[in-house]
Amino acid sequence: MKLMEVLRVAFGAIKATRLRSMLTMLGIVIGVAAVITMVALGSGAQRAVEAQLASLGTDLLTISSGQQWNRGVASAERVALTSADAEALRLDARTLKAVIPSLGNDLQVKFGNRNANLDVVATTAEFAEANRFGVASGRFFTSGEDYARRRLAVLGAQVPEELEVEPEELLGAQIFVRGIPFDVIGILEPKGQGGRDDPDETVYIPFRTGEYRIFGSDRLQGITVQVASLDSINASLLDIERVLRREHRLRPDQPNDFRIRDRSTFLEAQAAAGETLTYLLAGIATVSLIVGGIGIMNIMLVSVTERTREIGIRKALGATRGQVLLQFLIEALALCLLGGIFGILLGLGAASLLARLNGWSAAVSPAAVVLAVVFSGAVGLFFGVWPARRAARLDPIEALRYE
Repeated sequence: MKLMEVLRVAFGAIKATRLRSMLTMLGIVIGVAAVITMVALGSGAQRAVEAQLASLGTDLLTISSGQQWNRGVASAERVALTSADAEALRLDARTLKAVIPSLGNDLQVKFGNRNANLDVVATTAEFAEANRFGVASGRFFTSGEDYARRRLAVLGAQVPEELEVEPEELLGAQIFVRGIPFDVIGILEPKGQGGRDDPDETVYIPFRTGEYRIFGSDRLQGITVQVASLDSINASLLDIERVLRREHRLRPDQPNDFRIRDRSTFLEAQAAAGETLTYLLAGIATVSLIVGGIGIMNIMLVSVTERTREIGIRKALGATRGQVLLQFLIEALALCLLGGIFGILLGLGAASLLARLNGWSAAVSPAAVVLAVVFSGAVGLFFGVWPARRAARLDPIEALRYE
């Protein structure tokens, strides 16, 4: 019996029992579709985190106030960072490219007869470039305008929507922050970070203007520093610690009363958690493949029993054990591969639909598709061996006598 004839007989047997074959493949279809969907959504989330990390900047460190310690006991009061701390870092830290202090609070912003409660942040001219903010229209304020305490404002992308006006109406117009007029000179591109301190819903003003005209305080919300080189992050951490400990007059035995955070670590931890969850869900989905494989083995055993006389006739006509074994293996493999193909199509559609309905990101990896096909084929071979061997070992005389 030639290979083409074996294939023809195998596919003919599948075609003869279409409904049973389709139900048998269902476990494989669901398993492969679940694996493809989970991996696609997980990969999309991973890429989204990487893009967010790139937009935030991996060369930025955030300094925030910490606890004051007295004889090993943390005080209830937090030690504030001040503009003097930022100035000391700017003058004395040797490994920093930029020092960006910020003051901020939720304040009423008014335009015409419309107003909204928005986050107002006073910062320096280096803020936009260091944080990878693009300007959609207009410009960001300069260092000279900051030192001159100019009343200028740059708006986040969603601020016009919050004020219920078109961006073109705001650019070049005046808004009022706590009753003080500010000229709008720029509108930023969307950042899309979301959360409590969403930069898209923030109004940015020059630091010294905010310090003296709006907030009336030198107590900072935080300090962002840009390191000169990614290779010098550890040196920058030591540099920052040296300067701030000196400014805060901390003794060698006292712990830091400030915190330094590498913002990339948060997103990396988020990415690692997402990757673990993806593997977990994919592992659970793989169980469906195994269940589907058991179903195929069960159906193939039933098929061997039903076709005992057919096997006896084929062996009586000269079919060898190897040819009978190959025939049933091909049937099992075909069921799994067909189920794998339908599962891939279903998985791609499900991933795309879920991503579109929920605003998620989905990225289908060719490697995941190939792995799903290979794994489904391996399931077919593994669970098809026993029924195929059972068919191949049938004695032709006993098979011909079978009713």
